[in-house]
Amino acid sequence: MTSYRSRRSLLRTLAAALALTLAAPLALPAAADAAEKTVRIGWLRGPNDLTLAKARGTLEKALAEKNVTVEWVGPFPAAAPAFEALNAGSIDITAGSSTSAVAALAARVPLVIFAYQKMSAAAEGIVVKKDSGIESLKDLTGKSVAVNRGGTGEYLLMRALEKNGVDPAGVTRVYLSPSDSGPSFVQGHVAAWATWDPFVAIAKKSYDARVLADGAAIGSDNAVVLVASRSFAEKDRPLLQTVFDVVKADNAWAIAHKDEAGAIWAEAMKIPADLGPEIGVNAAVPTTAVTAKDIAQIEAIADWYVASKIIPVRPDIAAGVVTLD
Repeated sequence: MTSYRSRRSLLRTLAAALALTLAAPLALPAAADAAEKTVRIGWLRGPNDLTLAKARGTLEKALAEKNVTVEWVGPFPAAAPAFEALNAGSIDITAGSSTSAVAALAARVPLVIFAYQKMSAAAEGIVVKKDSGIESLKDLTGKSVAVNRGGTGEYLLMRALEKNGVDPAGVTRVYLSPSDSGPSFVQGHVAAWATWDPFVAIAKKSYDARVLADGAAIGSDNAVVLVASRSFAEKDRPLLQTVFDVVKADNAWAIAHKDEAGAIWAEAMKIPADLGPEIGVNAAVPTTAVTAKDIAQIEAIADWYVASKIIPVRPDIAAGVVTLD
């Protein structure tokens, strides 16, 4: 009897031990997942806060304290392909222009805007060759202009023509990516190029160009925006806030150290170092959370896009914004 009870007790002990052994490995993946959380950031080779944070390593340091790693995806040549990657679920956060964000929201890309940086007038414009003979926007009639479809370039051109009473039907829009626009401009396939920094600075320095109209002359309401996928913003709001806090700190540093920031951007964009000071002055402007005034400005762009038949219907801009501290 004693032997039977001993065996039964032993079996119970073994069963309990086996249960603990089986349970232990099941708890490990959850802990590992928490330690290995990753935020995927699509970076553009442009003078924005994310590019600066990448170069300075500030995001990696801040997020490591929260057991989060940073995966940099890119570089993307412009916002449109970055937004495509976000739409495909390949990245969580990226940068772009408010004009490109309007086009993306109209195309139902599930993004939310969480930071806003009004572009300086000198950071965008329409450039022509110095010897082109084009002296005013009215001289673009009968000419071709390189723009990126639905983005900053197309917005700048169409806005400039409207403001100066030039019939847009008389100006040919040539849809090219930024990387293709430069060679096309240099080779004379287009008479002008509507673009933004660093391409404005590059065109002036390397392509014998001059600015026909800058952002102020065009009446541009454009801004640099930082966006996140809607699912990321909903599921990881505290993490998004941390990213924004780091971005604001980097932005404040850039404003206080424009030459150094310009040098960092020039190196990151692989452009001549002597363009750094100009890039620093043009790009180091305040980044803030999105305010009601900013939303109204983006809505004005969206309304104008609809009126200009660039997009068919105005998206709900307010629904595409998340307000952070």
